[in-house]
Amino acid sequence: MKQLTLAVTLLLLCISFPTSLAARHKVPRYLHKESTVDMSNRNHIFLGWVDLGPDGWALYDFHSRADWTDDIAVLNVGFLRDLQATYLPGRTITAAKDKADENASGNDLYIKFSDVRVDYDNEHLILSIHFIDPKTNSEIASIPARPYYGDGHNVTESLKAAFDEVGTKLQIEVTGQAHGKKKK
Repeated sequence: MKQLTLAVTLLLLCISFPTSLAARHKVPRYLHKESTVDMSNRNHIFLGWVDLGPDGWALYDFHSRADWTDDIAVLNVGFLRDLQATYLPGRTITAAKDKADENASGNDLYIKFSDVRVDYDNEHLILSIHFIDPKTNSEIASIPARPYYGDGHNVTESLKAAFDEVGTKLQIEVTGQAHGKKKK
């Protein structure tokens, strides 16, 4: 009788396990340099704002638009800090103060994000990355919109992990190589 109960319990767990959870980890990571431009000598970088859409606060279980807007700012500041410390160390990185800030003057490279959206069901941050030469204001390379996987207990934790994936991609594109995993 105990064996039957155990077998039935295991069967129910397997059936109730959402297949979408298993599919979440199948996001390709693109851990190779895709752009043909050598950006390794670009040491002064302007980092654009990752606009997560302040009007989507109710979709992500925030109590107010202000709470979600504050979280967006915290995520952008944390992303800047991680880029400086882990992914692009030794470079001077200036970040946009909000989504309207695009003043990249005095920098060698402007990294701009577009097509930003959050796929909450699959814990993905989807965005395009544009590498712009501020002196000529021309795009020198771009990465098309694609998902970056984040894993967490809530949308903020998931987005932090997805930002780490974006940081790894920026590291590969700017330096030409990945320097290893982020140390926690």
